[in-house]
Amino acid sequence: MRIGVIGTGRIGTIHANTLSRNREVGSLILTDVDPQRAQDLAHRLGETAAPGTDEIFKWGVDAVVITAATSAHADLIGRAARSGLPVFCEKPIALDLPGTLQALAEVEKAGTVLQMGFQRRFDKGYAGAREAVRSGRLGRLHTVRALTSDQSPPPPEWLPLSGGLFRDTLIHDFDVLRWVTGREVVDAYATGSDAGPAMFREAGDVDTGAAVLTLDDGTLATATATRLNGAGYDVRMELAGERDTVVVGLDDRTPVASTEPTGPPPADKPWPGFLERFGPAYEAELCAFVDVVRGQLANPCDGREALQALRIAEACEISRRERRPVPLAEIPDRPA
Repeated sequence: MRIGVIGTGRIGTIHANTLSRNREVGSLILTDVDPQRAQDLAHRLGETAAPGTDEIFKWGVDAVVITAATSAHADLIGRAARSGLPVFCEKPIALDLPGTLQALAEVEKAGTVLQMGFQRRFDKGYAGAREAVRSGRLGRLHTVRALTSDQSPPPPEWLPLSGGLFRDTLIHDFDVLRWVTGREVVDAYATGSDAGPAMFREAGDVDTGAAVLTLDDGTLATATATRLNGAGYDVRMELAGERDTVVVGLDDRTPVASTEPTGPPPADKPWPGFLERFGPAYEAELCAFVDVVRGQLANPCDGREALQALRIAEACEISRRERRPVPLAEIPDRPA
C-alpha cells in the first residue's frame, strides 16, 4: 500500500512516523508547502518526498492522509474523492458549514471513504467510559461534565485561522460526548470570556468558554475549555448516573491538586500537551485507517460524524454571540 501524506508539520510528522512503521504500508509520498520540511522528513524515514500536491495524485497512491493547513482540507478532500481515493483528514473538514457540506457532498457522490481524525475515540479511557454507559453500569445517565484545558495559548497569528475555541478545541468534547453516550445534542447555551491576553479579543475569540448542552434523552452535559491552564494540559470527562460515576482522564499526570488533608498528591509530571496525552490514540486511529483502506474495518469516524460535532460547535458560537439557547434544529445538516 502506498499512502500520500499532505502536510508534514507537527501532526503530519507524527502520522508519517506511524504509517512508516506499519507493516501493511509499503511506502509513503510526503509533501508540504515547505518542500524542504517534507524532504527532511522523507530522508529521516526512508520515504519519498514530492515537490507538491499535484505529484501525490499523478504518481499514484492508494490513499491520502491530509494534515495540511485547515483552509486546504475541503479542497483536498474533494480532489481525493474525485480521484476515487480513501482519505484520512485531521479535523475539521472546513471551518464553516457550507464548506463542510460541499466536501461531504463530493465524498458521497464519489462513494469514497473519509475518516476524520477525532483521536479521543481511540483513547482507552474514553472507550472505558463508553462501555460503562452502554453496559448499563451507570444506570440512567443524568449528568456529563467535560473539559479541555490547554496549558498555554497558541501563537497569536494562528488564532484568526483556528475557527475559535468552540470549533477548534471543544469540538473534540462534542464529538466524544456523542460517541460515549450514543445520544444527540438537541440544544446548546454557551458563553465565553476574553478577559485574558489581548490577542483573543483582537482575533474575535475567547480564551475560556463554557456550554450547557441538553441531550435527546434529557441528560445534561457541560463542556468547558480554556487556553490558559498553567498547571498543565487537562482533558477529562465525568459521567454520573443513578448507580455509579466514572471519570476519564484522572491519573497520576492529571494537573490538579487537592486541598483536602488526605487528598492525593499533585501530579509529579503533568501532561504538557495533547500530543503526549493522546499519543497512543493518534497511533491507533492511523492503524485503523490502514485497516479501513484494506477493507478489514468499517470506517470508525466518517465525515457525517464530524459534521454533527461541527453543528454543535456552530450552535455554541451562535449562542455565545447572541446570548440565547440555540436548538440544533437551527443548524443545517444538508446543503440549502
